[in-house]
Amino acid sequence: MKARISVITLGVDNLEASLEFYRNGLGFPTEGIIGKEFEHGAVAFFDLRNGLKFAIFERPNIAHDAGVAQTGRSPTEFTIGHNVTSKAEVDAVMAQAISAGARAVKPAQDTFWGGYAGYFQDPDDHLWEVVFNPAFLPED
Repeated sequence: MKARISVITLGVDNLEASLEFYRNGLGFPTEGIIGKEFEHGAVAFFDLRNGLKFAIFERPNIAHDAGVAQTGRSPTEFTIGHNVTSKAEVDAVMAQAISAGARAVKPAQDTFWGGYAGYFQDPDDHLWEVVFNPAFLPED
């Protein structure tokens, strides 16, 4: 297996509400919900940099597709990191997420390792870390 991830899919409770949050609140580009013609098939994809796709798919449909029992939410299973180029950009992204309906979990602040970061939860409780790491700057 090559060290590559091409799609990250989040389970959501309400596909329309999550689409609103990511498309209109955070500005992620998407064609909207597709696959409605299929039972258990409605999904929305967002185009990220370097060919990565981000998707939202209702939790019961993920359970059905994978053939596993649906479980409850667990925001500590993983986090999604969004690296930015400055402390000011961390603050701006955190403010954008909060105004879009996210819940601030940990206000942006200096970190023990020399960066600056904060956490928010999306409407489905997924944890996002917005971080300025001087040793790991994004290309843009």
